[in-house]
Amino acid sequence: MNWQAIRAIYVFEMARFFRTLLQSFVSPVISTSLYFVVFGAAIGSRIDQVEGVSYGAFIVPGLIMLSVMTQAISNASFGIYFPKFIGTIYELLSAPVNFLEIVLGYVGAAATKALFIGIVILGTSALFVDLTIQHPIAMLVFLVLTCLSFALFGFIIGIWAGNFEQLQLIPLLIVTPLVFLGGSFYSISMLPPVWQTISFFNPVVYLVSGFRWSFFGLADVPIGLSLLAIGGFTMLCLAIIWWIFKTGWRIRQ
Repeated sequence: MNWQAIRAIYVFEMARFFRTLLQSFVSPVISTSLYFVVFGAAIGSRIDQVEGVSYGAFIVPGLIMLSVMTQAISNASFGIYFPKFIGTIYELLSAPVNFLEIVLGYVGAAATKALFIGIVILGTSALFVDLTIQHPIAMLVFLVLTCLSFALFGFIIGIWAGNFEQLQLIPLLIVTPLVFLGGSFYSISMLPPVWQTISFFNPVVYLVSGFRWSFFGLADVPIGLSLLAIGGFTMLCLAIIWWIFKTGWRIRQ
């Protein structure tokens, strides 16, 4: 394992993040505050509690998941697409590094950025609501796994994308709607039976449910299924990336 190469890629990607640290820090704080104004104040005034938890606190896990998923995808997809766009990807491919080291560098940096955003949002949320985390270790595990898995997914999008518009296509048209419809701001049990059944086909439901369980001990699906879902998604992304580097799809072609 070429740790020096991994470190070089990781440091280079993180340097881009720190150059816009103020923007990276202020943006999630403002967005989180607006969500609490809209959902916490407007809707929370009509919905006092959800399954014994105040509505303002109930939406925190979903809010963190929404931001973490989109940030992980965005950072990872741009990180690998830009070298493709300017042609420096060929220098990387000709260097003595394998696909795993390239993935560790880019995905590790994107996951770190998303994790930072998640922690910032968690801290911001604590200013608005009383928040108690019943299972802090499980919370960190779900948060880290979500950052890693969606950074891998973003890496795939960055390789697939043929232009800058396509980088935002899947996050905007698929991921964000799935998060909003995945129980981020409501409990699946509040839906009619038919829509509950349909919701269980949404993979984001399992991630949000497991993450919310780590906060309040409440879950729409068993915690084991949540872990299985995020583990399976991670393995699937790794398999696709392995195939991409093996065949050179969208990289050498």
